[in-house]
Amino acid sequence: MINNYQQELFPYAYNILGSAEDARDAIQDVLGHYVAVDRSHIENEKGYLVKAVINQSINLKAKRRVLSTEEVWLPEPIATEQADSSLHTRDIVSYSMLVLLEQLNPRERAVFILKEAFSYSHEDIAEVLGFTVENSRKLLSRAKARLEKSRQPAALPRQDEGFRMIEQYIGAIQSGDVARLEKLLSADIAFYADGGPGMQLVMRHCQGADKVAGLLQYVYKTFQQNYTIHLAVVNHQPAILYYDNSRLTACQVLEIQGGVITQVLSMLDPEKLKLVAGK
Repeated sequence: MINNYQQELFPYAYNILGSAEDARDAIQDVLGHYVAVDRSHIENEKGYLVKAVINQSINLKAKRRVLSTEEVWLPEPIATEQADSSLHTRDIVSYSMLVLLEQLNPRERAVFILKEAFSYSHEDIAEVLGFTVENSRKLLSRAKARLEKSRQPAALPRQDEGFRMIEQYIGAIQSGDVARLEKLLSADIAFYADGGPGMQLVMRHCQGADKVAGLLQYVYKTFQQNYTIHLAVVNHQPAILYYDNSRLTACQVLEIQGGVITQVLSMLDPEKLKLVAGK
């Protein structure tokens, strides 16, 4: 039963934290406490554990170090090819949305996720988070106002459409056709790369079709042209996995809208690649 709860609780923790490792830690802490205390007064076991995990995740999120303006932090990617048959991955929000949610404080993020991803009522949110219904409404309104000032994640493409776009993207990069590559990118495309602590990257952030196309071409020629490429679905978005023999070295998640790529999110941190690599 406890193992089943670990899977059911995972989307709540992960969507708030953006880190599978932190999510597992939050769940383990809650379950460890739960089995050690008197549970005779608990009528709704799952509801009790969901509430505890959400609040534990909020606390962990608040403790995360503040990044400097030169750093880029991206969520830990999760393979979601089997999302339709796996509840704990189906409820995970898209990768682009997780990136966007980093602009919210932990409580705003929790309210937004509970309302938008899990369809909680404001009454349920207030009960889970321990404040009033009015506070829940205000936090959701504030979260939406913050997010509306940013570029919104595109609607997720069908898997076949996403993979066709990826194949064109890869083909343009491999052939060195920068002009063709630029046509596949939106004019204001953004590129972000997270290499984790200590890794030297060519560039962490880049914006604009010409700059991003040049960077992608340079990175491919310098580092990736001898790698094996696999297509994947990561957090419900089309993605490219780059393997050096059997070692996964990079995961690029693409955001696609209106027939062009609007964002490239490149994860190179080996610790964050473990769930995609199946380790």
